Amino acid sequence: MKTSAAVRGVALLTVVVIPLNAAADQSVEQRVAQSRATAQSLMQALKSELQGAMQAGGPVNAVAVCQTRAGGITEGQATADGLRIRRTSLKVRNPANAPDAWEESVLRRLEIRKVAGEDIKTLEYHEVTEVDGNKIFRWMKAIPTAEVCLACHGGDSVAPDVEAELAALYPQDQARGFAVGDIRGAFSVKQAVD
Repeated sequence: MKTSAAVRGVALLTVVVIPLNAAADQSVEQRVAQSRATAQSLMQALKSELQGAMQAGGPVNAVAVCQTRAGGITEGQATADGLRIRRTSLKVRNPANAPDAWEESVLRRLEIRKVAGEDIKTLEYHEVTEVDGNKIFRWMKAIPTAEVCLACHGGDSVAPDVEAELAALYPQDQARGFAVGDIRGAFSVKQAVD
């Protein structure tokens, strides 16, 4: 029997999960709610920025705006909400956004859950882990690929001028070949537990 790469990848990482008491469970629920709210705000801010760029100059302009503005928007959102949030994927455009071992494991789990029929719009995962004796809350939520994403992240549908811009700005780009409904990546939150 063949085992998919996503299934094999889940076994690559062992994570220490910290059991929580009732008081800590409330804290985790609050952290999950905060993570969801922060990711939603970030998604809206990035979407608004990219829609404006698309209207002003099409997908080529959106690629350039994404490269110059997305990091600052993400950092500003994280600072405002007092946590660390970023976007990552199994196929990154910018190598600086590559997933760490925990994120990669979760992304593979989300893929398995999607294949099993779960709604991509609600796919998320969280846990409290321990790193060097410190408890860390971690949360991820899948980012679905929409039709508009294909202009820059599709396969054959990426126009030659967009291809040229991507090659110039992201020479190590792997974020291609997506279809509508695929997991494009995920929001990832990391926060120290007091």
